[in-house]
Amino acid sequence: QVQLVETGGGLVQPGGSLRLSCEASGFTFSTYTMRWHRRAPGKEREWVAVISSAGGSTRHADSVKGRFTISRDNAKNTVYLQMNSLKPEDTAVYYCNADRPGYLAYWGQGSQVTVSS
Repeated sequence: QVQLVETGGGLVQPGGSLRLSCEASGFTFSTYTMRWHRRAPGKEREWVAVISSAGGSTRHADSVKGRFTISRDNAKNTVYLQMNSLKPEDTAVYYCNADRPGYLAYWGQGSQVTVSS
């Protein structure tokens, strides 16, 4: 059974930090590109960051560049999103996504991040 389980969300003050984790099971994690997306209230889903299957290549959306960092540990079947200098506009449900050409894509259930004083 395929699962992607996000943890690490919560309430944080502006300027604070959080680290999201997404633990995968039920598929060969190390062969999948992993992405983080988010959906803010009343807005469309937004891509946040992507990391290649081996972890050697990453990209981040302009809105989070320099503040967020995606990483992965294939030995732990886990992808991370380190979020620093958080802003109220980062408030959203964050989702991880596993993607591999020719295969089904998988999604986690989401983790709420709220940035508020």
